[in-house]
Amino acid sequence: MSLARLVVTAVRVEGRSKSEVARDYRVSRRWVQELVRRFDAEGEAGLAARSRRPRTSPQRTAEALADEIVELRKALVDQGLDAGAHTIAYHLSQRHGRAPAPSTIWRILSRRGFVTPQPQKRPKSSYVRFQAELPNERWQADLTHWKLAGDGEVDILNILDDHSRLLVASHARATTKSADVVASFHQAAASYGFPASLLTDNGAIFTAAPRGGGRCAIEVELTRLGIAARHSRPYHPQTCGKVERFHQTLKRWLTPQPTAATVTELQAQLDHFASYYNTQRPHRALDRRTPAATFAVRPKATPLSHDLQAPSHCRVRRDKVDRSGVITLRYNSRLHHIGLGRRHAGVRVLVLVADLEVRVLTEAGQLLRALTLDPGRDYQPQAQT
Repeated sequence: MSLARLVVTAVRVEGRSKSEVARDYRVSRRWVQELVRRFDAEGEAGLAARSRRPRTSPQRTAEALADEIVELRKALVDQGLDAGAHTIAYHLSQRHGRAPAPSTIWRILSRRGFVTPQPQKRPKSSYVRFQAELPNERWQADLTHWKLAGDGEVDILNILDDHSRLLVASHARATTKSADVVASFHQAAASYGFPASLLTDNGAIFTAAPRGGGRCAIEVELTRLGIAARHSRPYHPQTCGKVERFHQTLKRWLTPQPTAATVTELQAQLDHFASYYNTQRPHRALDRRTPAATFAVRPKATPLSHDLQAPSHCRVRRDKVDRSGVITLRYNSRLHHIGLGRRHAGVRVLVLVADLEVRVLTEAGQLLRALTLDPGRDYQPQAQT
């Protein structure tokens, strides 16, 4: 028998006073009065336990705001953008100057059925995180893949600053070769300066060590510039976790976009997303700041060669050595001819131009010639041996 039934029986059957019953059963006289009233009005049903939930909650989030949170969630998901509680709070604060706490937003989304419980997931508090202290202290580079319309698959090379998560390069190519990594690296350095180190996995375009020693094009270039080359442990992608995670963010955004038919169309989409990601998207790991703002606020790390500066004029172009062993290069509106030798006739090359410093590589990354351009001469002859 429940305590409520005992109390009512003592009052109505035994005829005891409410004060006496309250004292004997160590309950409040008001509760005894309420139980007797409910029993007289509803019978046995009046003794059933009832919810203590208040009829009204003045602090509860208004339904209009809850609806706005849901609509914002749907809009962000449809665009392939991050739609977590912290991101929604950021967008609401941009709209209204204030926003509910992320925990409140999370509860609203849970109540509306937008959050799927994942009790098996490892808690974020158990992660051991590392992060470079300064911008340009370490860049992370990695290759991922994407399908064009018609099922043609292309490569996307992403390079990320470890400290600020700034996307310094995102380049699509039909096939990414070793020399292409050098080209993307120099284009990024022209905009953001040279990093102190570059971290990659052990792919063939990043290192030649697992294939019998030697060095690939990017390793040779990094050594020349005094930049440390670092590689992750084999089969341990967590070492390059920041750029690996960025691949997911990028693909989540690309998925709802119109499928690009060509590499050029895909590159335009990558450029658009890079601008949004760097300058508008709040990053959770950066206390909701943007990567561009985080990159700008601290001094930049430099390579071991501290006097190394990114060139003011930097470009990369492709060419094919003609039958006479020459390629052409336009500098300051003047066409110059660079001799490479007839033995290289027909070879496709990559030309890296940094101010007057010119480096010519094969698509496989072999250096054919490095020279300082003489602007006063149309023909740049090979050095006499």
